[in-house]
Amino acid sequence: MSKLKPLLYVTRTLPQVAQKRLEALTEVEVKQWTGSGTIPSDELNKAVNSADGLLCMLTEKIDSALISSAGKQLKVISTMSVGYDHIDVQAAKDRQIALGYTPDVLTDATADLTALLALSAARRAKEAIDAVRDGKWQKWDPTWLLGSQFTGKTLGMVGLGRIGSAVASRLKPFGFSRVLYHGSQPRPERAEPFNAQFTSFDGLLSESDVICICCSLNEKTRHMFNKEAFKKMKSTAILVNTARGPIVQQDDLVWALNEREIAAVGTDVTDPEPIDPKHPLVGHSRAIVFPHIGSATEETRNLMANMAIDNALAGILGKDLKAPIK
Repeated sequence: MSKLKPLLYVTRTLPQVAQKRLEALTEVEVKQWTGSGTIPSDELNKAVNSADGLLCMLTEKIDSALISSAGKQLKVISTMSVGYDHIDVQAAKDRQIALGYTPDVLTDATADLTALLALSAARRAKEAIDAVRDGKWQKWDPTWLLGSQFTGKTLGMVGLGRIGSAVASRLKPFGFSRVLYHGSQPRPERAEPFNAQFTSFDGLLSESDVICICCSLNEKTRHMFNKEAFKKMKSTAILVNTARGPIVQQDDLVWALNEREIAAVGTDVTDPEPIDPKHPLVGHSRAIVFPHIGSATEETRNLMANMAIDNALAGILGKDLKAPIK
């Protein structure tokens, strides 16, 4: 007996506004993982075996094995994320499964958080909070909390796309006298508002006082920040990563902090995620580690979820996706 309606499987409870919309859908039958944490792999396998559409998160690994095991009826995979390195894109294309993602909508939220991490790392916010919490406010040497300010410094951007440009627009008014950027190619239209200068990766490392990673993860960027890169940075430099954890070699980052190759780091992403709370990066006094909350505002998450629903419905119903992965 054939299904009366196509099935959309959703791997997590959505933000409130989008969840209400999901529950009110009439075009499709909806099934949803409502357990705590990430959906177990056996549940995800069952989902792709019976669903016409899958709405997933960045935390789910949609690899070639999972895609190969999917039922013939699976038409679309819609991820509620701007990144899609968790999906084997080629495997999906080989199966003629449409892919959708959620670009643009999280730009401001992620840029805000990047600026927060840069300021917090520079002003040693973690140590200051600990001093108050631990009752050590008056016991520190006056030189203990001498953080950095941005006036007259050089900002280095790895990636000057939508998010990178938004980050630069937020940080430049704090007094940076120069903005450098590195990427696969010059972006003069994005560089012009900040008079940003395109430079080599080595040039950016050696000249920047604050470096913000705002690029995508691919084979060229994976572990681009390693021991060799850290050795080229200023010992007073601050690194901020709100892109992807594997762009930074995490053990090398701990080494760089311990050896004073760099001054501090603020990161919203780790490798793996979640990071082991006992990992030395988590407890390091000059490392601020957030649990991947770049897009975590109510407004942004609802926009992302609704776009992901739009993409899923379009794929199931044979229409053009609002934001297809090409």
